[in-house]
Amino acid sequence: MTTLTHRPDTLTRDALAVLQPGFHGTTAPDWLLRRIGEGLTSVGLFGRNIHTPAQLAALTAQLRAERDDILVAIDEEGGDVTRLEVREGSSFPGNYALGSVDDVELTRAVARELGSRLAGCGVNLNWAPSADVNSDVNNPVIGVRSFGADPALVARHTAAYVEGLQSAGVAACTKHFPGHGDTAVDSHLALPRIDVGVDTLHARELAPFRSAITAGSKSVMSAHILLSALDPDRPATLSPRILTGLLREELGFGGLIVTDGIEMQAIASTYGIERGSVLAIAAGVDAICVGGGLADEGTVLRLRDALVDAVREGELPEERLADAAARVRALADWARRVRGASGPGAAVQEGTAPGAGTSAAGGPDIGLVAARRAVRVTGTVEPLQEAPYVASFAAVANIAVGDETPWGVAAELTALLPGTEAGTYGSGSGAAEVLAAAGERRIVAVVRDLHRHSWMAAVLDGIREARPDTAVVEMGVNHAEPAGSPHIATYGAAPVCGRAAAEVLTGRSV
Repeated sequence: MTTLTHRPDTLTRDALAVLQPGFHGTTAPDWLLRRIGEGLTSVGLFGRNIHTPAQLAALTAQLRAERDDILVAIDEEGGDVTRLEVREGSSFPGNYALGSVDDVELTRAVARELGSRLAGCGVNLNWAPSADVNSDVNNPVIGVRSFGADPALVARHTAAYVEGLQSAGVAACTKHFPGHGDTAVDSHLALPRIDVGVDTLHARELAPFRSAITAGSKSVMSAHILLSALDPDRPATLSPRILTGLLREELGFGGLIVTDGIEMQAIASTYGIERGSVLAIAAGVDAICVGGGLADEGTVLRLRDALVDAVREGELPEERLADAAARVRALADWARRVRGASGPGAAVQEGTAPGAGTSAAGGPDIGLVAARRAVRVTGTVEPLQEAPYVASFAAVANIAVGDETPWGVAAELTALLPGTEAGTYGSGSGAAEVLAAAGERRIVAVVRDLHRHSWMAAVLDGIREARPDTAVVEMGVNHAEPAGSPHIATYGAAPVCGRAAAEVLTGRSV
């Protein structure tokens, strides 16, 4: 337990309470423990902080030794976006796969199981689900993270996900309010803008958030996007009209409002993180998420001091900061009480993979069940009898997904057909290169978002012209016309999706 030599004043404690910082390492650094003792109430975890379930459980126990009601948050969407299994790939398909099945009980069960695994490791706040309606098929950052393009479908699955996750004692954080689906710009890199009318926004973007609020979502994450019909001047994260007027007053949300990463360029390059944090709290935000990129003590102190100075200079009302801190503490208290009521979670044994075990229903792993149900096949499948050549076409991964998490079908096909060979190709590759590497082997071409990448489509056309029996596995948004013999859509690139595709290609189970 860290011992304080003095007690910070209430204003400083409130400023620390509204921060959700990250850090480096697989154990908590001394500076973080000190700040928890001084009032910090939340911590964010990323892939860099997690090696094994047992290590994660030890880390969260270390944090709770400083503060029993600490909120431990993570960005664990499942599917393409995983932190719990960042090096292995997720045991669960993502939202797009679940939406393609359109079974809300399955979505609820997947979220419950994911929540149970998080709770068992001591995590009690998940920055998920994504409730964005992916109405722009060229969206570079949402895509398969969305349940789909139909607002009603997204709404019912968002509600089911919230209910499933919170039934496991993990608070949901529905994102990215008021909707990041109709954007062609990644807010990690710049400020996206949506220029549609208020009626469209209410019918499309806001429908899933209404459902999430009705389902009791404990928190909502704001988007760094400019919606001109709602506020032509400020992005949602910094807009009183959107966060206080729309989310609080009109939609009646009473829970915690969290920002998307404040260091994302949509905010940082325009306002700076200090000014952005002050404006966000003033607009109605309760917690500042920071740490995906800036994960040091200096960042925490800069934001703390910016908030304190803003109050002392009359720019930020003290009661607004106090209200935000109170909302953070209220959620922390809920999480502590839920944890106390259900026990500390199942013990996690060293070496046990997060995806090991069975579903709550006692059948096969619920993630694999869902991935198998999501697969869509066009054309006739003639099961592979011999080890193929797997050509994976890799575009640059968006920042939310990252490039360290494995994806594809090569490993899964190798498990079924030893001797399978594979290669990965980028935008400078050509069909001749793939054909030469494949030799006489049957080719399995693996793509993601084929419709978004003309180079990928051109290479695939060249391969199929020479080898018409090429099987195509689409692991992204399934928008391009099916091409391949057969064409298999998995609606996501998690390993369970690859396994489901491999089973279709071979007619065997792993």
